[in-house]
Amino acid sequence: MNVADLKIKNLVEYNNQIYTISEIFHNVEQAYFVKIENDIQSISVPASSIKPIKITEEWLEKLGFSRTYSSDKSIRYERPEPFIKYDIDLSSRKILEGLKIYGNAIKCKYIHEFQNIFSSLFGKETALHYGYLKTES
Repeated sequence: MNVADLKIKNLVEYNNQIYTISEIFHNVEQAYFVKIENDIQSISVPASSIKPIKITEEWLEKLGFSRTYSSDKSIRYERPEPFIKYDIDLSSRKILEGLKIYGNAIKCKYIHEFQNIFSSLFGKETALHYGYLKTES
């Protein structure tokens, strides 16, 4: 995962647990570090030790998507905004899989990528903490 893609409030995985990034910092003599927190703890770890969270059907529902179509070839999820969709390609080629905004395909395989795209589109951060999506004003 590229640390340059991370933002405060992004969800990541560390030691098989979900955390929210609360700080990103860099010491000239060392690599990037992130402060991550969840309901149990708040710790600082090297950015290289965290992992992205892959978008799954369960996560799509946590992100406010609902399943609107299903076949033996694909599954479509849509958000309340009519122009945001996520397609899951059930074929081995995965050509059609990913986020669709106004019909345009956008590479988005991980939760933090969706959070960043949502923030760019709506000018608001997604506060997806521990499984619930809220839009901050």
